[in-house]
Amino acid sequence: MKFSLAAAALILPTTLASFDRMAGYEPMSQVTDHNAIDLDQKSMETQLAVGTEEGFTNAQNIYEQGGHSKSHAVITLDSPLTGALKKGDPISGTAEDSSNIVTKAYDDAAEGDSVIKIKYATTDDQATWVGCHVGALPATEHKTTGCFKAGTTITVNGVGYESSTYAIADDNKAGRTIKGFSTSADSKQLTTSTSCPGCPYKEFKKFYDYYGSSTYADEYVTAALDGTATSFTTGLGNADYSKYGLDGRKEGAKKGSAYMNVYMYVLREFEDAIDDCKEVDIEQNYGAAHAWDEGVAFYVGSLEGKTGASDGKLLHALADKRCANYKTCGNDGDATEGISKVNYLLGDQFTLGQNALLTYNCGGVRPIVDKIADLMSVPMIQGTLRYAYKVDFQGGVEKEKAEGAVFMAAVIPRVHACNPADAAIIYENMKIGAASTDHKAVKKAFERQYECMGVNGALVGGLFNGATNAYYEGAEPKQDNSVTGGSSNGLAIGLGIGAASIAGCAICFIFFLRNREVQGKPVFTAPEAAQV
Repeated sequence: MKFSLAAAALILPTTLASFDRMAGYEPMSQVTDHNAIDLDQKSMETQLAVGTEEGFTNAQNIYEQGGHSKSHAVITLDSPLTGALKKGDPISGTAEDSSNIVTKAYDDAAEGDSVIKIKYATTDDQATWVGCHVGALPATEHKTTGCFKAGTTITVNGVGYESSTYAIADDNKAGRTIKGFSTSADSKQLTTSTSCPGCPYKEFKKFYDYYGSSTYADEYVTAALDGTATSFTTGLGNADYSKYGLDGRKEGAKKGSAYMNVYMYVLREFEDAIDDCKEVDIEQNYGAAHAWDEGVAFYVGSLEGKTGASDGKLLHALADKRCANYKTCGNDGDATEGISKVNYLLGDQFTLGQNALLTYNCGGVRPIVDKIADLMSVPMIQGTLRYAYKVDFQGGVEKEKAEGAVFMAAVIPRVHACNPADAAIIYENMKIGAASTDHKAVKKAFERQYECMGVNGALVGGLFNGATNAYYEGAEPKQDNSVTGGSSNGLAIGLGIGAASIAGCAICFIFFLRNREVQGKPVFTAPEAAQV
């Protein structure tokens, strides 16, 4: 019997619903601002598509400085603060459209400081989540109606201040960037600390061990943007983009940012949810549930909409693109259009993980995160194999070679963790400047490590020729015993076994939520410290 996510959702009564779905997933906290990071990716790609060095410079500015997420104003006051300012303290003023701004301090400032950072409030509506976004975006993409108006009085903790230097185009920034997903990895994914007790995170460690750098993703993307070479200390996985022109560099930059930077940060949020999970006090479990929602938001992005059927820019969209090439779309994984089987399976895991966190079953989250990591690697394998075939048999040139190289870079550390020899075969065939590319050798090297990587060959599928309604010769699916690669039936079994306990906990949890809201103390109101 098929068991869909729609049916699974019935286990938790709809009274829990309060936020818009993201590709079918229903968050329990506000993540509209996180979800908007894909708009930075879109803006980057628009600039790269111009095909000039100026366009690349603009794309790099967006990559490094952002524009759409964590919008805030940096204002120099004409007179210094008369008292200390704490993050979260109230600040108000007038917006460009003459509406009132009532918001909070973005960061601390000491008495006597003249420069303050002010956070712009975000809403639950994805379409209008923030009134001001500028950052490094081109002027044509600025949204300024909700920005502080030049010349307005800024009221800080009840005291009015003026700024004669504030300018909308120059002084509104973005605090979350795609580059930052990688450059923050040392403290957020590698080094064990009180803020990261689970570090080094399991999947990140494979990539760190392979590349020898916690900022490997940023180094890769920067090399593509600049037209230079990486120099990883292990000597593994290097990419020399000085060998390519703008066509190849564009592919390395736009795919690297989404499929390396964002990819690993998605997994980081799920790991953070495990770190934050508390099994004894649900009131302390907000951070875990919110981190989980953030992970899904970064995986999906705002452009995918509520159902996931739209055209996005991040990992959800990639899985749907590759399933069309490999005939792995649909809930049965045998179609060439629609939502990918991988995304259906990930949707199941996202829901299972959320349920585990909301019922403070912390121990149940680890295997779910491991399964998510395995599933997320499938489109990277498909991408590598697709472009290996294009280069080997279809005359692929710089563009196709670069695409294959970046897909390979996003998954080869997983192969290396299983078998360095097979990883070397894949790298030598797919690297920038490879003397030749042997699709068969690359395919066999991957397939030998599927079991170790937790990947089912049926989920990878085979490169499909729609014109002949058959697989390309030599690119057929690997024949696995499990022909479905897992399905929504897995969710049915998992939920069926523990349905009574999950439903019981959920019902108790709902009464708890209602009671807290009646008391004016809602559980799902994000504390400042929980914002990532």
